[in-house]
Amino acid sequence: MACTTFTSQRSGIEKIQYIIVIYAENRSFDHLYGLFPGADGIAQATAEQKTQLDRDDKALPYLPPVRRQGTRELDPRFPQQLPNGPFRLDAPPINLPASVQIRNLVHRYYQNQEQISDGHNNKFAALSDAGALVMGHYDGSQLPMWKLAREFVLADHFFMAALGGSYLNHFWLVCACTAYWPDAPANERVELDQRGRLKERPGSPASALDGPPQFFDGDVTPDGYVVNTAQPAYQPSRYAPAADGDPRLADPAKHPLPPQTIKTVGDTLSAKAVSWVWYAGAWNRAVSDGMQPASVKRSIIYSNRKGTISFQPHHHPFNYFARFAPGTADRERHLKDAEELFAGIDAGRLPQVSFYKPYGDLNEHPGYTDVLSGDEHIASLIERIRRSPLWPTVAIVVTYDENGGWWDHVPPPRGVFSEGARTDTHLRWADSRVSPNGCLWALAVVRRTVLTTGLPPITTNGGWQCSLDTMSPPESSLHPCGCS
Repeated sequence: MACTTFTSQRSGIEKIQYIIVIYAENRSFDHLYGLFPGADGIAQATAEQKTQLDRDDKALPYLPPVRRQGTRELDPRFPQQLPNGPFRLDAPPINLPASVQIRNLVHRYYQNQEQISDGHNNKFAALSDAGALVMGHYDGSQLPMWKLAREFVLADHFFMAALGGSYLNHFWLVCACTAYWPDAPANERVELDQRGRLKERPGSPASALDGPPQFFDGDVTPDGYVVNTAQPAYQPSRYAPAADGDPRLADPAKHPLPPQTIKTVGDTLSAKAVSWVWYAGAWNRAVSDGMQPASVKRSIIYSNRKGTISFQPHHHPFNYFARFAPGTADRERHLKDAEELFAGIDAGRLPQVSFYKPYGDLNEHPGYTDVLSGDEHIASLIERIRRSPLWPTVAIVVTYDENGGWWDHVPPPRGVFSEGARTDTHLRWADSRVSPNGCLWALAVVRRTVLTTGLPPITTNGGWQCSLDTMSPPESSLHPCGCS
């Protein structure tokens, strides 16, 4: 899809009174929509993009074996020596439908850089810890969201905002920023080689066929930027409260990320009197769960027990910011449980901007859940909105935070912290089936929310400005606003 300005779309945009952003998890475009008719999908991939290289830059004779999570044990569901290239997960000889949960894949900052391989996208298998699995995809034509994509808009050049995982991409959704932690403990920092790549551990396999690479990895860059998952200092957090501390806070001895003070889109919306809320599935339960003493086993925070809700604290970016600390008015006003979103939809009363984050069982993240459960949940929520009084004046954006480590063939634009691979993005604009722009950066989701409020451009920590109308900084053809 071509890059366009928004000036011709003003009449449609002016109808919008409500924006709802639904933020799912960890699926690349080719992985779910690579077979979508008319899209820039797998059929458009070149032989170079499909053929995966080994660590020595030579083509793999076949794809590496798929191993069980965290072990060297081979997964018997996957044949060994699969042909080098993309393959169907839900077709012979594998036959794993979208209703079956599969393992997580590595999706970290420096690994993602190497997987993209200067835009060739041919080292996903070499850098993954999941072997051939990284090249798997589905025929999603029977998924509910696929059918809604036919009805509305599917953006096939929409890129994750930052390299790596969910934590960093949630930050970039709300502030176009990367947290800075200059005093981070030494054991949290990565070690890089002379090329600026992760330093390999002694004995790391030379070939992906012999196992995934082993690195001196960490969450913080040598110069103090937090690019992989850190925990919030406020509950809910992976870290329980200190024994004699405030139960609303994580134990500081565990080294949670210090509260951040960078301006967020929430700050900017509030300054312009634009109402907004971040709604989280199971938020109230997670807050209560987090406040339990360390001696009490968590019931839903990072739970992997069958039959229980799984809540991921690192998916909730505003909880990392001092402005939304426990006890503040802004926290009470802007961080709420998803049950309030559902009730507001039914009543036709929502803030002007709503962000919705499903909990782990419903967000499609590999290792937490399957594709189908989250896809059905999101589709049913859209149908709930369709039945509500909000429908004629609502814009809905459904997108995925990042690619989850899955291969995608389209080279991303270039940036310092951004950008990574394509993700799947659906847009439903009030009374419209026209895509305002098929080539989008994930931060543009936020910019759409304030189109009529006169907010200034967002400046990223690389100095870029995403213009409200064109999303294009001057004098550049490669930029992190999503079009190139």
